[in-house]
Parts: sequence; structure tokens; C-alpha cells
Amino acid sequence: MHITLRQIQVFEAAARLTGFTRASEELHLSQPAVSMQIRQLEEQAGMPLFEQIGKKIRLTDAGRTFYRHAQGILAQVQEAQLELEEMRGVRRGQLNITVASTANYFAPRLLATFCQRYPGVKVSLDVSNREHILTQLGDSDKDLAIMGQPPEESNLVAHPFMENPLVVIAAPSHPMAKERAILPARLADESFISREPGSGTRMAAERFFDATGIRLTTAMEMSSNEAIKQAVQAGLGLGVVSIHTLEMERALDRLAILDVQGFPIMRHWYVVHRPAKRFSAVAQAFLDFVMNEAGSLLAQPRP
Repeated sequence: MHITLRQIQVFEAAARLTGFTRASEELHLSQPAVSMQIRQLEEQAGMPLFEQIGKKIRLTDAGRTFYRHAQGILAQVQEAQLELEEMRGVRRGQLNITVASTANYFAPRLLATFCQRYPGVKVSLDVSNREHILTQLGDSDKDLAIMGQPPEESNLVAHPFMENPLVVIAAPSHPMAKERAILPARLADESFISREPGSGTRMAAERFFDATGIRLTTAMEMSSNEAIKQAVQAGLGLGVVSIHTLEMERALDRLAILDVQGFPIMRHWYVVHRPAKRFSAVAQAFLDFVMNEAGSLLAQPRP
């Protein structure tokens, strides 16, 4: 059999992501190119590795056997790359990180400073929600993630590096926008625009209000902080968001932070990785950079 490393990479991505389109997006290839690599690999194997079930694909018995070997081969290749990068130092290399959508309001500034210091480093940045990040850290080659605290059962290593205050926001015209020391019980009659279930911000807000015996009314669920801010600004309800997402809105007086007793809810940002993760020189340099310098580089906004 004459099999190329590229064919193995394409096959592994298609099998892991259960689709040629997703594999093409991850590998930055066209879908026809992915299909061609798989077809050539199947010709070398002498049997099909995938079968079509409706619009989805799944591995055949032969495909599952080859997938197990492909994972081992790619792990060995990555191990060799890491050792070579360590020998080269941080002058060159690839940094693969994923950040929570809320953290994307400040992560580019961290990366800009890091890349100025190490101009030969290439960065691959993925922005996603909490649940997808946990999956990525467990299943893919991401070096690090920047997110809120992961669940304890995830068995991930999490290093806190910066405070993350959560605040209640309202339209500037809201009757409570000018009030002080608002009792949490008064929010029981308000409608809230919330993140999707599983969001760290939503879970923190629900824990706070559950502890005070208040049941919040969720009028809408949004998958992004931008959507929540737009809905709140339009007067559709209140929201709970990280203060790091409000820099522009506060400067332009488009949103008000309510002075609710017990707020801000003080959480932290974490840089997260798999246990026993072997870092490249670049990934280790970025971890050290975040832990030692992020707090001083990023101004801490205050309510």
C-alpha cells in the first residue's frame, strides 16, 4: 500500500467530524479535494472505509480499524513535531487555541502582543461556546483554551488569570437604570434575555438567583453576547453578561449596568488544557505569557 500522510490526515478529520464538508473546513481544503483523497485511500485499501447513510457518512468495519491506526500515526507525527519545535525554541511554530465567545472581546489583544514578541509564530484561533470548547479540548489538537471555569468532572487543568465580573444590563431608558442598591427580588418580575443552556454565564446567574429564592423569567435565549446586548438595548428585557463585553456600549451610553445588590457576580477567566498535555515551546510560552502578563495588559473595567 502506498498511503500518504495527507490522506491519513484527511481520513482522520472526516471520520472524527463525520462529514467531508466539515473536514474540508478544518483542513482548509475544497470538498472535492477531500473526496478525492478519500477515494484514493480506499483504492489503496481495496475496500470502502465509509458508507453513506442518507446525508451522513459513517465508518465501515475496515474504516474503524484504519481510524484506530490513523490516530496512532498522527499522534506520533505530532510528537515528533513537538520535539523539533522544542529544539528550535519559540522563534517559529504553530499555536492552536480556542476561546469562549465572551473571551474573544479581549483575546485578540493578548494575541497581538504575543505575536509582536514572537513574530515567527502562526496562530490558529477558534471562537466557540463552552460545550464545544470542552469537546475540542478532549478530542482535537487544541493546545489551550481561554474560557470560564470548566466543570470539575471534565478533568481539565484550569489556571485562573483574570477576574470576570458578571453584571445585569438594561436599556438606558429602563426605570431601574437610575436607581441604586436594587433588591434582587425586584428582578423577579422582569423578563431576561439569556444565553443558551450550558453557558457558564447563564449557570452562574441561575445559581445566584436560586440562592436568593428568585425564579427568573427567560423571555428569549440567544447564542451570542452581541444578540443579547442588541435585544436588551431594544427594550426586550434584561440580561446578565460579562463586563468585558460592554466596552463600546458603555462608551456610547447604549446600555446601563443596574446597581443590583449582590452584583457583580465575581468569576474568573481561565486558561485551560488537558491533563498531562505536552506543550510545544510556543504553547508553553503563550501559557506563561497569559499567566504572568494578561492581568497587567488588559485594563479591568469596573461597574
